[in-house]
Amino acid sequence: MKFKDKVVIITGGNSGIGKAAAILFANEGAKVMVADLSDVIDDELAESKGIIEFIKANVTSLDDIEGMIKYTLALWGKFDILVNSAGVLGPRIRTDKYPEDAFDTIIDINVKGLWQCMKTALPYFVEQRSGNIVNIASVAGHLGMVGHIAYAASKHAVVGMTKTAAIEFAKYGIRINAVCPGFTQTPMLEGADTDAAYLDALQYATPMKRFGKPEEIASAILYLAADEASFITGQSVILDGGLILQ
Repeated sequence: MKFKDKVVIITGGNSGIGKAAAILFANEGAKVMVADLSDVIDDELAESKGIIEFIKANVTSLDDIEGMIKYTLALWGKFDILVNSAGVLGPRIRTDKYPEDAFDTIIDINVKGLWQCMKTALPYFVEQRSGNIVNIASVAGHLGMVGHIAYAASKHAVVGMTKTAAIEFAKYGIRINAVCPGFTQTPMLEGADTDAAYLDALQYATPMKRFGKPEEIASAILYLAADEASFITGQSVILDGGLILQ
């Protein structure tokens, strides 16, 4: 088991990519703390094999983030890996008509919330001279995304924050990377637009002509967090079925 005795915190871990990562980490021997806005743990997580615990937490609340880490340390006495999976897509609206309140919400969660999670976790990792952070960015962090000015801005920011923090903390034995999924079959994508023709168009735009699977993205997360990737830091790994090549 690659992650035996490792302790992992996954924000936004109750669904989608975060949920898939939680199950894979637990299957590989990790103790996993799922932090999410939901009131209760997802049934599939609760019934999965391995050790998975749950705490309700909002990444826009510094108190919740500190409580999430303190609870994890109280339960297991250590903290090795942080996966920042919490995020929102927002409405699909042209840039000049994009609502300010939606823009602010997306930046608050996807950028400031992720930064606050890193900011809170890093002192623990510095003290123990080890630690690993995997941020969930997006292929939208490398190209434009029509109708999603705030989301694209937020994911470009995640890529930049990942690179910056990786440089700052490499000397402490801490690695920080990001994964950049393309269109992936998650509740976020399914809830993004009820227009079936739009979803079909997204699949058609992907050279592999399908959506990614959460488990495919989760496998990359586990690789970046594993010892096999011990010389990798500051990278943003794109998993998009070839979308960015066009």
